[in-house]
Amino acid sequence: MLRIPGPTPCPEQVLRALSRQMINHRGDEFKEILLRVTQRLKEFFQTKGDMLILTSSGTGGLEAAVVNTLSPGEKVLGICGGVFGERFASIAERFGADVRRLNFPWGQPADPEAIAQALDSDPGIKAVLVTHNETSTGLTNDLASIAKVVKERGKLLLVDAISSLGCIELQSDAWGCDVVVTGSQKGWMVPPGLAFVSLSQEAWEANRKAQMPRFYWDFSVAKKYLEIGQTPWTPAISVFYALDVSLDLIAQEGLQNVFARHARVGRKAREGVKELGLSLFAEESHASNTVTAVNLPGGIDGRELLRKMREEHGVVLAGGQQELAGKIFRIGHLGWVQEGDIEKVLEKLRLVLTELGFTSRE
Repeated sequence: MLRIPGPTPCPEQVLRALSRQMINHRGDEFKEILLRVTQRLKEFFQTKGDMLILTSSGTGGLEAAVVNTLSPGEKVLGICGGVFGERFASIAERFGADVRRLNFPWGQPADPEAIAQALDSDPGIKAVLVTHNETSTGLTNDLASIAKVVKERGKLLLVDAISSLGCIELQSDAWGCDVVVTGSQKGWMVPPGLAFVSLSQEAWEANRKAQMPRFYWDFSVAKKYLEIGQTPWTPAISVFYALDVSLDLIAQEGLQNVFARHARVGRKAREGVKELGLSLFAEESHASNTVTAVNLPGGIDGRELLRKMREEHGVVLAGGQQELAGKIFRIGHLGWVQEGDIEKVLEKLRLVLTELGFTSRE
């Protein structure tokens, strides 16, 4: 049982779609698929703006967001509170942006008021980079409130929604998000290989002035090809087949029902972990409904816990990253997941903790 924050398990219908034979990516059959899934993704992004599909991981989508809207030397505010907030800022830095990091303690949410103060203190900042759902810490930032203070000040808002979109409420247009990026291997229930990006009119205005180098990631080229039902470069055709099926499944369930299911599953994970006598890493008021980060209790070897879960019980969990390595473990619950799946994880976790000598003090 794969219970990491991504890649996530795929439904049988999706797996069957992957086995289809290749088709001409410049032909009518692929054109129909491309236009259909692009239009449907707009519904799930809750946007009327442009939608582009890139053959890439989610990180490729983040790089594309940066290089298509910014120029070297421009000031950027990077909201950092975990591995992926840091990654987004580092991408912009690598391409020459003047990145000002606004750091928040890992496990605590980004404070919209602090973001407002940072923007007010430096009017020259052009754009804000924010991670909606930080899987490294198991936390979801209040994107609606963050977007409000960013847009009130006329700044461009670039959003890493890789592990949130399709699972957690995100209203791209209503909240004023200019570029929103997600990845196929997360809540979309398909394998890695595609990144989905929505763009506002303000994003396109920034694109016309942006001077960062780009070739494969050029949004203007991707849009031009989309108009004739193609992608500029060879797409991951099999993943498009899978996406076509998974979007049908999501539509059948209904987006609000998907959000509600993830909320139930997230609550089940958090309550179950606490019932085992463990504690959550992230501030619970902002705990993620797609991944739960759990503090390793004293005396428990995290590597051994993960090994026993994987090799003896067939449950694959994730460890901590960077400064959290050996301090937490993480349970992924996004995409194709139900409460019963979490119950099985908790059952095996109880056994392994007992075998490792953990005794709850509660």
